[in-house]
Amino acid sequence: MRPSLILRTSAPMLLWLSLLASLYVLVRGHNEPGGGFLGGLVAASGLLFHAIARGPEGVRTLLVLHPVQLSALGVLLAATSGLPAFLGPDGAYLTHLWWFAELGVTLPLGTALLFDLGVYLAVVGMAVAIFIGLLEWKAARAAATEGGE
Repeated sequence: MRPSLILRTSAPMLLWLSLLASLYVLVRGHNEPGGGFLGGLVAASGLLFHAIARGPEGVRTLLVLHPVQLSALGVLLAATSGLPAFLGPDGAYLTHLWWFAELGVTLPLGTALLFDLGVYLAVVGMAVAIFIGLLEWKAARAAATEGGE
């Protein structure tokens, strides 16, 4: 069964809207609720909606890496975000370092953002990998059922 024309047409627009919202939630997470996990779920929901409308191959063409590789990159980034703390006098792992950029407003940047970005990538990668697997399983099951009749 092919998705409706409305679903296929609206999926790319909703994808970009959810990605923008997820980036806002990711960056906002330092001072208010949000962060990498919630932002990753919002981004994954847009990708999952796109996968329903365009199929698993539609999402694979959007992603630069395989979803599991994206997740592994996120875990690696989150794990290495604590290493710059060893350069400081305290030297405790995951003691985050902060820089305050003046861009008209004071923008706090730090290694906590790298940690959140790693969590974001890990959540997006695993959610997309699981959902694509489920979509492919459903398609294989439907093909087996039609072939057996």
